[in-house]
Amino acid sequence: MTLVVKLGSSIVADERGELRASVLDDVCEQVGSLHAGGEDVAMVTSGAIALGMRSIGLAARPRSIDGLQAASALGQGTLFRAYESRLATRGVTTAQVLLTSFDLSVRMHYLNARQSLRRLLDWRAVPIVNENDTTATDEITFGDNDFLSAQLALLLGARLLVLLTDTAGLHTADPRHDRSARLIDRVDDFAELDGIEIGDRTSAYGSGGMRSKVAAAEMASTAGIPAVICAGTETGSLLVAARGEPVGTRFAAHPERQPSFKLWLRYAKPVRGRVAVDPGAARVLREQGSSLLPVGVTGVEGDFAAGDAVDIVCGAELVGKGIVNYSAPELARIKGLKSTRVLELLPDAADEAVHRDHFVLS
Repeated sequence: MTLVVKLGSSIVADERGELRASVLDDVCEQVGSLHAGGEDVAMVTSGAIALGMRSIGLAARPRSIDGLQAASALGQGTLFRAYESRLATRGVTTAQVLLTSFDLSVRMHYLNARQSLRRLLDWRAVPIVNENDTTATDEITFGDNDFLSAQLALLLGARLLVLLTDTAGLHTADPRHDRSARLIDRVDDFAELDGIEIGDRTSAYGSGGMRSKVAAAEMASTAGIPAVICAGTETGSLLVAARGEPVGTRFAAHPERQPSFKLWLRYAKPVRGRVAVDPGAARVLREQGSSLLPVGVTGVEGDFAAGDAVDIVCGAELVGKGIVNYSAPELARIKGLKSTRVLELLPDAADEAVHRDHFVLS
């Protein structure tokens, strides 16, 4: 089984953008120990932008996409070498892996990425994974790589996701501003967090915050993977988390793990539109696990193509997410029609607007 560990920008670089050498030394020592014990480890790291900014004396994080991409390009080599050299002294081979959200959103690319990463692990290498900021075309998308680390845990079927940050874990309030804030040591049900204000404050170089870490933990938990948020600055915290001992905040895994395809659909494939359905269609989707037929469709929003993912809604309520068999214009044309009439208008059309095998409930 594989352990995925993620280091945020605040762990990798200090407030001046300089590498936190002592922290990386400690984390790599722990990874080396896990590796020597037979554990497969994949590391997700932020920090390229921070190191790139430092290399040319930028005082403030760029706001433009091209500025972020350029800073990442400047810092990525330094970042990878920091891990490569430290793990090499511990007899561990590393591999640099750069991914974009597109790589995970297209099913074939997703499967290819999984195959390549599993081969690296079979060869006993430790993948050092980062978002490929330099080629991302829309935005720096993964929220300080919290989302990417959860995606990687799902992709590899990891036994544990550990998110290393600069605080002890999730608290009842921001401990930097509220002295009464208490550490939440365990979350068995995310409904327990209702009413707790989870902030999105980040470091000068990061883009995540506690909110994105909790979202990543929830994603992993839903997939049957436990997660831990703990302080990467605390010596030995990764090993403690890996042993299942108390440290930081542990999020329990959901007892039923979903199939790989359903997890990919739920978390990796982007939504391109919305399809509204009537209450009867919503009920059979929820209660009977049936496919969505055109007769149950009442509205279409967005400019999606056949094969895209759409949200399925009933009124203001989200029912689920599915891969649609029609383009938006086609579905708008046949919404509310029975199957016999649909075949008259579109002779080569599929029977279902969304097949049940390509649908997940919200």
